[in-house]
Amino acid sequence: MTVMPVHEQLTAWIESEEFSCLGAKSALRRETLRQVHVGAMGTEKATAQLHAALAEFVENDLNPEQNFATIVAVFEGPLALPEPEFHAQLWRQLTELHAYDADRGYPWAEGADPDPDSPKFGFSIAGHPFFVVGLHENASRITRRFPFPAMAFNSHHQFRRLVDNGVYGGLQRRIREREMRLQDSINPNLAEFGESSEVRQYSGMRTDDQWQCPFDPRDGATDAPAPGGRAEA
Repeated sequence: MTVMPVHEQLTAWIESEEFSCLGAKSALRRETLRQVHVGAMGTEKATAQLHAALAEFVENDLNPEQNFATIVAVFEGPLALPEPEFHAQLWRQLTELHAYDADRGYPWAEGADPDPDSPKFGFSIAGHPFFVVGLHENASRITRRFPFPAMAFNSHHQFRRLVDNGVYGGLQRRIREREMRLQDSINPNLAEFGESSEVRQYSGMRTDDQWQCPFDPRDGATDAPAPGGRAEA
């Protein structure tokens, strides 16, 4: 791919000043950030590899004592996509990942609404609710620019514990301060939890009021109460 291995590139980028997510920086320091490298986005190979990694992450890495575990999946390609194309590809990959998950009998995560228009939406894999952050070379947000397409999956349960512990508000404020120093603005898609669906934040591309999320959950996914807070980037 490049002279420097992708694993090292991702580590160096998270440690850099151009990366604003303090949660990921903390996970890296605590050695609770897991990296997986999979095939090209939207392929059967990538979908199967990604699902296996996420299911293992839910089973082995997430627990009530850990609030900063995260998993980042780096895809082989496609590279150098314009932002609108990455946005579309991300949603195709998440749709295929959900179908793969449902075919293996996993229910939608308790505590997350499967309706992408709902303010209570949380993406479900292996019965666990996640907030997804897309990363790619041509992202309009500086903090999401990485040479390879990638997705970070952050547990909603961890966000809820940070809220309950009184940590989330301060973390959110410091991330927004870093974003202002870095780009003179915060992500225009951001909203306080419960005001609008988090799906507008996943790819990082700015969306207008007319945008409709292309994700359509399988029949049988059930509603549930809100999962908690969310990450920012």
